[in-house]
Amino acid sequence: MVKPVTVIGGGLAGLSGAIRLARAGWDVDLFEQTGRLGGKMNEARQHGFRFDTGPSLLTMPFVIDELFSSAGFQRQELLTLAPLDPMCRYFFADGSRLDADSDTAKMEQAVAQLSPADRGRFVRFMAYSRAIYEATAEVFLFTPIHEWKKLLHKRHLPTLLKLPSIDAWRTVHSGVKRFFQDKRLVQLFDRYATYNGSNPYQAPATLNIIPYVEYELGGFYIKGGMYRLVEALEQTARALGVRIHLNQPAQEIITQNGRVAGVRVNGELVRTDRVLCNADVVTAFNQLLPGMSSERRKLNRLQPSLSGMVFLWGVQQRHAQLLHHNIFFSADYRREFEQIFRERLAPKDPTVYVAITSRFDADDAPAGAENWFVLVNMPYLCPGAAEPDVDSVRRSVLEKLRHNGFDLSGRISCETVITPRDLEQRYGGNRGSIYGISSNSRSMAFRRPANRSRAVRGLYFAGGACHPGGGIPLVLLSGRMAADLIIERE
Repeated sequence: MVKPVTVIGGGLAGLSGAIRLARAGWDVDLFEQTGRLGGKMNEARQHGFRFDTGPSLLTMPFVIDELFSSAGFQRQELLTLAPLDPMCRYFFADGSRLDADSDTAKMEQAVAQLSPADRGRFVRFMAYSRAIYEATAEVFLFTPIHEWKKLLHKRHLPTLLKLPSIDAWRTVHSGVKRFFQDKRLVQLFDRYATYNGSNPYQAPATLNIIPYVEYELGGFYIKGGMYRLVEALEQTARALGVRIHLNQPAQEIITQNGRVAGVRVNGELVRTDRVLCNADVVTAFNQLLPGMSSERRKLNRLQPSLSGMVFLWGVQQRHAQLLHHNIFFSADYRREFEQIFRERLAPKDPTVYVAITSRFDADDAPAGAENWFVLVNMPYLCPGAAEPDVDSVRRSVLEKLRHNGFDLSGRISCETVITPRDLEQRYGGNRGSIYGISSNSRSMAFRRPANRSRAVRGLYFAGGACHPGGGIPLVLLSGRMAADLIIERE
């Protein structure tokens, strides 16, 4: 008998889960509220420029390789991955710079050139980061940790015995400071807490796993743009029989006696007793599940992640001093995060991220021009608080760039802006958050919403707001976990 299941949302996690379910023989309908799949991983085109609008770096490529392989496809036939070398150019407030390289010998040399007193310390830091990965990956990245029978399986016992070594009681910042004397290097490695939308001065040092993932496992770009991953996932899903319905917003998850009974989509009732929800967990309980007041209160107490403001600029000039990925740091990193998380203000001196994919794919911009994706971290939206002012943020960004020798006056020929409110309304990000839930507490790994709802039977979650977290590989893994739980409980 064919088993029906409904997927709400066509982001990476929803597509990942739909592919797994279809491959296992389930009858899958996927409903996406917009006219395009991909969620925050999307693209925009304007006046001859192409922009990625979301993630710009791929790590842990074996995750997507395994996903396509499990579906009967070979990733190499669908996507071409290119290692980024160097991965990022860092500009510090004092005028110095560093090119981060996945070749550890080159990176060690770059660290030593920036700070001779820190010679040899990058290697020791990477050994520390690797130890966290080896102690946590099997349990925290590849296992639905809220499922106690899975967590306590005998194959996980060696990993569980290593948990005291994951450095959960220090913060990211204090963990990094143990290794580096130079404040610029501390700032560089503190930045990795923002990969899941967290504050390095509050988030547990366990997040120092991320440098190992990036430097040792590598950082990659997808030829033709990151959105090619979405297109490859869509092609795979359709080939397996997934029915994809665009411009079909889910309005309510119908429950009866504590169990899923259907989904109201665009005014029509779709009967189903299993739902894989790729919407933000908090948003889903606030908007799609009437009642559930206790669960809603609990989820709304969780601190959202960073939000952001994005400028997509067509720049009528080439800049040989810039790489594919560039970071312009603030002068006072701690103050920047205090303004974002404590004062809920746009930072006065923001750290600015600039990605220029035309450095890799020349067709992404007209001849002699560049496509700039510019991201500034912002506070999540708060009731009664003023929203970040676009003009003010733009001025801050342009001033930071000008201070570093990049004057864009009269050079920006087209602009698209994505604000925290856009992230909330367009993609359902809780309070405009990019990464779902922040990790600004020691226990957040266990408090992050589970892939299987305990409040509603037959309801499963996948995406950055639930386990194991945000970022391309993790949301794909969350889709796998949710799908596997559905299949196992049949």
